[in-house]
Amino acid sequence: MLRITLVQQGAWDMPVDSMPLAVGYLKAVIDDEPDFRGEVEAVIQNFRGGQKLQDMAAALFSGDIPDVLAFSVLGWNYRSFGVLAETYKQINPKGIVVFGGNHVAYQAERVYREHPTVDLVVNGEGEHTFHELVSYLVANRGKEIDPVDVAGLSYRKPDGTLHTTADRDRINDLDVIPSPFLTGAIPMADAAGEFRYDVALMETNRGCPYKCSFCYWGGATGQKMRSFSTERLAEELDLFGFHKAPSLVLCDSNFGLLEADEEFVELVIKTKEKYGYPGALITSWAKNKSKRFFNIVSELKKHGLQSLFTLALQTLDDAALTDMLRKNMKVNQWESLVDWLAEEGLECYGELIWGAPGETPESFLRGYDRLAKKVSRIAVYPMLLLPNTSYVDNREVHGFVTIRGEDDDFEYVLANRTSTLAENMEMQRFVFWARVFGEQQYLRHAWRPLLDLADTTQSQAILSVKAHLEKSTVPEAVALLGRMPILAESPAIADALRNIHSTPELQAIVREWWYDVAVPTFPPLWQQFARELYEFESWSRQVYVIPGDDLPDGWHETDIDGQTWYESTTVTLDYDIPEMLENWEALDLTTAPPLNPTSYVFTARPGYYQNLDNYEIAAQHLAIPRKLTEADAALPKAA
Repeated sequence: MLRITLVQQGAWDMPVDSMPLAVGYLKAVIDDEPDFRGEVEAVIQNFRGGQKLQDMAAALFSGDIPDVLAFSVLGWNYRSFGVLAETYKQINPKGIVVFGGNHVAYQAERVYREHPTVDLVVNGEGEHTFHELVSYLVANRGKEIDPVDVAGLSYRKPDGTLHTTADRDRINDLDVIPSPFLTGAIPMADAAGEFRYDVALMETNRGCPYKCSFCYWGGATGQKMRSFSTERLAEELDLFGFHKAPSLVLCDSNFGLLEADEEFVELVIKTKEKYGYPGALITSWAKNKSKRFFNIVSELKKHGLQSLFTLALQTLDDAALTDMLRKNMKVNQWESLVDWLAEEGLECYGELIWGAPGETPESFLRGYDRLAKKVSRIAVYPMLLLPNTSYVDNREVHGFVTIRGEDDDFEYVLANRTSTLAENMEMQRFVFWARVFGEQQYLRHAWRPLLDLADTTQSQAILSVKAHLEKSTVPEAVALLGRMPILAESPAIADALRNIHSTPELQAIVREWWYDVAVPTFPPLWQQFARELYEFESWSRQVYVIPGDDLPDGWHETDIDGQTWYESTTVTLDYDIPEMLENWEALDLTTAPPLNPTSYVFTARPGYYQNLDNYEIAAQHLAIPRKLTEADAALPKAA
């Protein structure tokens, strides 16, 4: 019996599992092969993002030692998996280590140099390659490995030389890959019978027609898109609905581009109507929005399916766009799109990348603020050089200076031909706080009033609160700043959010900045409104509850349609803040704001603690205000 352990580790440090989709495909391939029955046994070892090396080693090597250890490798686990491979070889010197995934494909020379205990690297799509490799290993047990006829591999031949076999063609008929869900390769339920993952992951297609300089997308950039059949997708969705998967996240590159995407949304709607799940559809939308996109969005809204609509501009600078080999929508087009989504009551957020050649700090902040006038929530990501991309192939032309991450193997840009190292270090600090306060919506209602009433742009406000935190002598603030890495990496953002949400002293510093620094910049007639705006902001955030702890003051559990939610006590403000924000364009900002004492109760979805690291899911936990009527007067009052 050839024993294979397939290893995957999620990106996020969450107290719930991420679905092991990549290795799930491989297990499904092995389990589905009749010739392997009785000859091959494959098991999945799925680790969470925050698990320590020693814990992973104990899980992998405490029982039966596998003959093959196959890792699904990405930037966040490359180093850890290399260490585990080294340990494995000490225990089983004749064991075989396989690395596959975007981060190592076509990178065998570096992999072998840094991790000499790795035996084989899979280049490109892995299902057919792994199937043939396992067949070879079964037929050649006990012999030196030399799978020269298995396409899509790099390995060291018995004489020690590096050999790469022929490239493997893309899989045109995706349905020949057994479904990891329908075959049971990926279990759906935990021991209590509950859906065991943070979200349900699935692909409806593979490929990407674009060739952006910064992107690889599984080696499928510039490739014809290939789709799974409608029948297969319908069966998979039915399984997710039955197991009450709360959210569906698609691993597609350009959702909304294909006619099949509309058909898929119809399937999701039918699944929700049948089971009540999933409640949200999250995906990477096609960068150019067609009529199909608008139809899909309308259908999602009509049937109560939440989604986040991404304006993936990456930069608004023409010089940087040219180097990216990318073309964005025209300004009037994306502004009109944002307006339409707002009219439909749907959320849109923007994506930008800091560190692209052609961009300067000044041009980036101009673009950031231009986008912020229409989309207050902006995700800013530090530029990474990913393997097999045009940026990597032309790194000397662009003058890239890079460094590997503290906790990952991603290559972060520290400088390029248009931004210096010093400029980048300062911009990384901006990106850090822009992600905390902007992308993660700790301050989400403040931006428009600050711009229109205090003439303060979103970037200026972020730099202001950043400066206020850096001046603080409060021990909790000093400790938080002391832990900040040079680079605005996602684990550090999550760490900062957890600290702010759980530390009253840090919350007080941000509140102090608002009252002492921001409020005085408002016209005198609007300063009381500004104070109450922050109170409304505070109640509108997610409710962060550490398991086993009590809810924060002013919150209690309640039942809504048979489900547990968090509900606030009554909150009374002098102004009807939600109505004012919704009708902001119609307000006369030259006169005093209309006094209109109004009471609210806020409701928030539980589970933010478990989902904080997954920023798209975390947005679904923001608190929602409900205006009270006279009939609600008996509710307890907030302190």
